[in-house]
Amino acid sequence: MNRGTSRPVERSGTFTIGGDLVVHRLGYGAMQLTGPGIWGPPRDHAEALRVLRRALDLGVDLIDTADSYGPYVSEELIAEALHPYPKGLLIATKGGLVRTGPNQWHPIGRPKYLRQQVEMSLRRLKLERIDLYQLHRIDPEVPLEASLGELKALQQEGKIRHIGLSEVGVEEIKRARRVVDVVTVQNRYNLADRAHEAVLTYCEQEGLGFIPWFPLATGGLARPGSALDEVARRNDARPAQIALAWLLARSPVMLPIPGTSSVAHLEENLAAAELRLSQDELSALNEQVATG
Repeated sequence: MNRGTSRPVERSGTFTIGGDLVVHRLGYGAMQLTGPGIWGPPRDHAEALRVLRRALDLGVDLIDTADSYGPYVSEELIAEALHPYPKGLLIATKGGLVRTGPNQWHPIGRPKYLRQQVEMSLRRLKLERIDLYQLHRIDPEVPLEASLGELKALQQEGKIRHIGLSEVGVEEIKRARRVVDVVTVQNRYNLADRAHEAVLTYCEQEGLGFIPWFPLATGGLARPGSALDEVARRNDARPAQIALAWLLARSPVMLPIPGTSSVAHLEENLAAAELRLSQDELSALNEQVATG
């Protein structure tokens, strides 16, 4: 699919995070800029920088990263490629997962650790304030109130603007909101995996941004002759583009952040913002999800 728009992301619509940060709804997730297992430097450093710069050219103004991507590599690449940052660019990062090797993730929500990670993210990203800082995971060994209390303190000190959560249920969000003003939730959600439907509904009701990670997964839904395959063919698009278009159509609070380490793949992903699926197509995709 090639619609020819120079800044296709602008066709994705906008959402206001926290009442004051307006972003286009289709963003970019910077996890895959790192090495295998989300560990170490990228295979092609120059291409990683080109991806970040090209994302902005295409209209992206929401980039999502985390201190654990690399670890640290993703944040460092963002600063190298884009600093000084253009006005209006929102860089969201996360803390609360420690890395002990490729594909290894362990939650740590101790207040002193989170404070350290915020300070280090500020340094790596070359920022005075992080506009959206997300608790990457709730640490079962640390009271949620303690973890978020430290983030609230950092917010009051001017080092964090807004606070978000990741991989949480509705009751956890409600509990968190008794401590801080939660503005976004980042949970796994895609065309093939809608386990967090209740969280999305809650976010819609409360006006919270919902950031679906792993948004491109289609699983076996893309098999030849499937509804996804048929809709893709009809729109001269790839299944992953249809999956992104479906997410954008699914909810006005949806903020997909597809990631890639390739400029060509980036351009393909972001072109999905120009797709407009018919109600019949959306219904067919929803039915396929329901039936598997």
